[in-house]
Amino acid sequence: MTNTTPAVAASIESLRAAVSGAVALPGEPGYELATPWNVAVPVRPHAVVEVESADDVAAAVRYAADHGLKVAVQRTGHGAVPLGDDVLLVHTGRLTECAIDPDARTARLGAGLVWQDVIDAATPHGLAPLAGSSTTVGVAGFLTGGGIGPLVRTYGLSSDYVRAFDIVTGNGEVLHVTPEEHAELFWGLRGGKATLGIVTAVEIELLPVTHFYGGALYFDGSDAAAVAHAWLDWCAELPEHSTTSIAFLQLPPLPQVPAPLAGRLTFAVRFASLADPAEAEALLGRLRAVATPILDGIGTLPFAAIAAVHADPVDPMPTHEYSALTNELTHEAIDALLSVAGPGSHSPQTVVEVRQLGGALAREPRHRSAFCHRDAQFAVMVAGVLAPPTAENVVGHARTIDRALAPWTTGRHLPNFAASADPATIARAYDDDTAHWLSALADEYDSNGVLRVGQVVRRDR
Repeated sequence: MTNTTPAVAASIESLRAAVSGAVALPGEPGYELATPWNVAVPVRPHAVVEVESADDVAAAVRYAADHGLKVAVQRTGHGAVPLGDDVLLVHTGRLTECAIDPDARTARLGAGLVWQDVIDAATPHGLAPLAGSSTTVGVAGFLTGGGIGPLVRTYGLSSDYVRAFDIVTGNGEVLHVTPEEHAELFWGLRGGKATLGIVTAVEIELLPVTHFYGGALYFDGSDAAAVAHAWLDWCAELPEHSTTSIAFLQLPPLPQVPAPLAGRLTFAVRFASLADPAEAEALLGRLRAVATPILDGIGTLPFAAIAAVHADPVDPMPTHEYSALTNELTHEAIDALLSVAGPGSHSPQTVVEVRQLGGALAREPRHRSAFCHRDAQFAVMVAGVLAPPTAENVVGHARTIDRALAPWTTGRHLPNFAASADPATIARAYDDDTAHWLSALADEYDSNGVLRVGQVVRRDR
């Protein structure tokens, strides 16, 4: 906790005078904005700056440089990492610009928006943003990590649809970044997280999508083995118009959890398709023939309901996450997963998910980016709630899953599924060349290391 001495108070008053937004020290109204979605992560910065403009961000960066502080950025805190009192936290919640251009099929978005805000603004025009599985995460953090959503095999990476960024660099410069202007930053911002600057606004392409066919089929945990093996064979022939994942679920008995899923092991098949409903339903028929779902959430849905596919939690909670990428998965891999997450495994994890990748994601876009590992075929994501009675077992069991899947995993993972400040963990999201160039660009655009905190790529951290 920061000791608010007279010198600190006087210094903070100079920052308050320099910004139009609000500045809060520990114990003051507004400091609670530092609390991340993952409340298990200790985020206790020197102060929180609730910015209202790019100029506010630039002022915060200059202040930090003058006072020997680092600067981190947060909107929702889904990808939070620990922050201490040597960090000034920029909170972007007031940057809520949302301008839809229906004719150009584009949107200009402030960094304070979450995806549901964009969906609600775009869908009345018959358009949709390429959002992720959760629509309550921040737009900017999701896009700087690449972005893997429920339609990823059909349309590819969400950040491939970015047309421009407005950013503030670690040197305090306010820049408009496009494929033609500051092209090296345009490359690095798409995949490099906060390494190269703080995003204040982004312009994206929108898709002419109004509906999709999908949702989730939920099976009893006792049917997990049969359905999981059938799903793996099914994936081998699945057309690109469809994206799918499976998940072992152990959802708590809470009012918002459907009764058939609460307090027991269930197994979900998530599915989103832009195929004709009859064609998509015929595909799903192969899985329905294996076992009878205990809950059938599949149908034709408006794009505004895209979050129903994964039904990710909305409320903040303490969690521990693990992720990995694989190339080809075999039936032996499914058996290994069942042994640590299926019936009788005593898994303490809330969700153990395997997402099929490939399709459009595997193809390089028109403008190359710092996002790596497009050739991965599946992504594994594990999340456990750090609360009694399972809290003490969650972290160790995640290591058990890692060991069980080691013959098939690549040692790599995706930036948005790997929140960490550990340099070795961060490095696993990139190949060596990408990490080298991201670090070199960061040295150029953040010469004093003001942004050298959290999930960023820097040499000699």
